[in-house]
Amino acid sequence: MPPTVSIIIPTYRRARWLRETLLTLVTQDYPADCFEIVVVDNNSPDETKAVVAEFAAAKKAPRHVLETRQGANFARNRGVNESTGEILVFGDDDILVRPDWLREMVAPFVADTAGRIASVGGEVVPVFPEGCPDWVRGFHGPQALRPDAGPTRDGQVPMSANLAFRREALVGIGLFDTAVTRESGKQFSSDENVLTRKLRAAGREIWFAPAAVVQHQMPAGRTTFAYVRRHAFDSARSRVIDRVSEGAAAGYLLSRLPGNLLKATGFTLAAGLNAVIGRGGEARKALVRAWRSCGYLYQIPRSLLGKR
Repeated sequence: MPPTVSIIIPTYRRARWLRETLLTLVTQDYPADCFEIVVVDNNSPDETKAVVAEFAAAKKAPRHVLETRQGANFARNRGVNESTGEILVFGDDDILVRPDWLREMVAPFVADTAGRIASVGGEVVPVFPEGCPDWVRGFHGPQALRPDAGPTRDGQVPMSANLAFRREALVGIGLFDTAVTRESGKQFSSDENVLTRKLRAAGREIWFAPAAVVQHQMPAGRTTFAYVRRHAFDSARSRVIDRVSEGAAAGYLLSRLPGNLLKATGFTLAAGLNAVIGRGGEARKALVRAWRSCGYLYQIPRSLLGKR
């Protein structure tokens, strides 16, 4: 028998996209009695619960769970506690998958009779159903960690939008860190980094399975200058927080301040020059990079003072 699998989808105020995701999840060609779909509603004010109910008659009906503590990692951890599968597969609420996606995701675990593999990441391909400005497109692309299924290298971290764990491995390292999590108004990332580092430290393997591909829908709201700028700022902050959790010394953090100050200044000047000569897209890209450096400049002093 194949291993039992729980697909866990955290969601917040994304009912339209969730409906499209569930349309592809309920048609998986994995044995129906060996997997479940758990939708963790992170206190959504929209019709999320009703959307889940629309699939009550599907071959594999999803289950709705409410988590009122705000933050994606609270929702992910609630999904772990509410699920039963030996393998836990996490996906975003705006992914589209092929019928063989789950089977491809689980295949490395099935072949690993020694139990060395703790986690498997699948490919994530961004798509833009509502269009995408050219200047934004350069910030997105497939992970392409390797061309075939196999172990990842140190420094390579598969994305949580398409990521699976053996239950015993994830529970053994304490689940997702709720102190660093995406929530309304914040775009903290690097949730995967801490987990990956802990698993590797325990001697476990992290694999990449490129055939287990998802299309990650990027709506128009994620291609605006305001969103991309904030994402860059918060992503930089989360990298600093993650580095501190590794035990980074004050000297390391301080050494990053001058470089990021120069980058912030240089990219801001480049943005102004591009704006003057009418290259608006290049100006926006330079400003996003300047904001990323500002994220480092903001978080490094906070981390030196013991603050997140």
